[in-house]
Amino acid sequence: QLQLVESGGGLVQAGGSLRLSCTASGRTFSSSAMGWFRQAPGKEREFVATINRSGAFTYYAVAVKGQFTISRDNAKNTVYLQMNSLRPEDTAVYYCNAKTIPGDFWGQGTQVTVSS
Repeated sequence: QLQLVESGGGLVQAGGSLRLSCTASGRTFSSSAMGWFRQAPGKEREFVATINRSGAFTYYAVAVKGQFTISRDNAKNTVYLQMNSLRPEDTAVYYCNAKTIPGDFWGQGTQVTVSS
């Protein structure tokens, strides 16, 4: 069982940066692949980035590759999403995801709003 809590969202101007954090409670964090998803108003939730258990491997959606960076600190039970050069189309609620043997766990989401 994992509980995920996201933080770091907010309002930023286009071209700015934000770093999202997702802190997990539970002993299975280090054995779980972690990811970030986002859902813009009126749209379906979409994949953003994922990172494997050790942090050695990452994978990004085409829309954010080269712009966002996912990382993790297993000692702190935390996964991060560094978002640079933000654009208005990056506006969405960002969700943290953990893939475990029993199934997927989700955080409550954090709002990111990019103004033009």
